[in-house]
Amino acid sequence: MIFHDAIESELRSGGELYDVRDVASKTADNAARIATLFQIFEHGSGGAIGLAAFEGASRIAAWHLHEARRFYGELALPEEQANAARLDSWLLDYCRREKTNIVPRREVQRNVTPGHLRQKTALDFALAELVEADRVQLVQDGRRKEIHVNPALLEGGNQ
Repeated sequence: MIFHDAIESELRSGGELYDVRDVASKTADNAARIATLFQIFEHGSGGAIGLAAFEGASRIAAWHLHEARRFYGELALPEEQANAARLDSWLLDYCRREKTNIVPRREVQRNVTPGHLRQKTALDFALAELVEADRVQLVQDGRRKEIHVNPALLEGGNQ
């Protein structure tokens, strides 16, 4: 019941889960269903659901709840800010994958998702938002344009 109670307490007006209360209110039930599946998989049918099964299921359900908050939070943002958030996420993924903090602007224009961020106006606005938030710096050396991601954002997976 602790998992359930923790979620319920955040569903109130002003609570962290208020904006996703329709998803959050089902999370404890979903965790119980997942725990049942874990229990059956591990021990067969019959018997009580073990603590380990419920703890694992709760972590999965909590992760999905977090993703719902992130997704719905993006939808609540004005389009320009949502684009900046999407670009920020893409840049961080790229930098971690390539083990760098420098991204050629040309790489972004060719590969960023969603594709509408490849348009100059949308990309310029999103980059301006990220510059203002001190998440990136724009560097130009002759014709070469680079986006330098703040290295502090890449340390330990922080965002």
